[in-house]
Amino acid sequence: MTGFFSEENSVNAVNARMGVDIDPRLRTVMASLIKHLHAFIKDVELTEEEWGKAIAFLTRTGQMCGDERQEYILLSDVLGASMLVDAINNRRPEGATESTVFGPFHVANAPVRQMGDCISLDGKGEACLFEGRILDLDGQPISGAKLDVWADNAEGFYDVQQPDTQPQWNNRGIFITGDDGRYHFVGAKPVSYPIPDDGPVGKMLAALGRHPYRPAHIHFMITAPGYQKLVTHTFVGGDEYLTSDTVFGVKESLVAPFEKTENSATMWKSKFDFVLAPK
Repeated sequence: MTGFFSEENSVNAVNARMGVDIDPRLRTVMASLIKHLHAFIKDVELTEEEWGKAIAFLTRTGQMCGDERQEYILLSDVLGASMLVDAINNRRPEGATESTVFGPFHVANAPVRQMGDCISLDGKGEACLFEGRILDLDGQPISGAKLDVWADNAEGFYDVQQPDTQPQWNNRGIFITGDDGRYHFVGAKPVSYPIPDDGPVGKMLAALGRHPYRPAHIHFMITAPGYQKLVTHTFVGGDEYLTSDTVFGVKESLVAPFEKTENSATMWKSKFDFVLAPK
């Protein structure tokens, strides 16, 4: 009888237990999950001890989660799952700026600032002028585009990680483009930093011989009426971790030039144009 469980019949035995009137998408997703999970277990011939360690690892991961930290997001990130889901759900036409992972440090309702303002409220780090244009696929400027930007400070921490030492809204702000589609603001040149590695995900990385670092970057979330929302970073060209980002977030097209300036109010300048895809 096919209803009994066996090593050979494991997938069919489990998937056959699903009800008739369940959500079709849930059926598709769960059937595939069971298929691939059982194939993995059979492929590596997983031992009972190893399966027990896996359950203990997932338990510790859940116990690390709270209002200020989401260890499962870290796990998804370092396994490349976050970037794969992002890639599948953000396919864009040729010429449009590529997306990358949202990250865990965005804060809603950052203050709207005037073009040219400085978002580095603690005054630390090497000052950088960020500038460029928001364009459509035909190269025409987009007026009224909203740029929500956020970045780490000179020590590699976001303000929400250091609420007692960093000013609120440090290295954050929202800018609105005018008719020329241009943006410009001053901030601290980003630095590379490690993801939180004091939990089970960090221990997993160490066991795999992987480092926990992200290359230096600044986040952008750009929206405009009639265009797809763009969530992306620009990365500091020449950073030592560009080809080994622990969350696989780097795309070659997002590596931006950071040029030293002379006789300027800032030490650095980074120019990058963003191209939005229509809805």
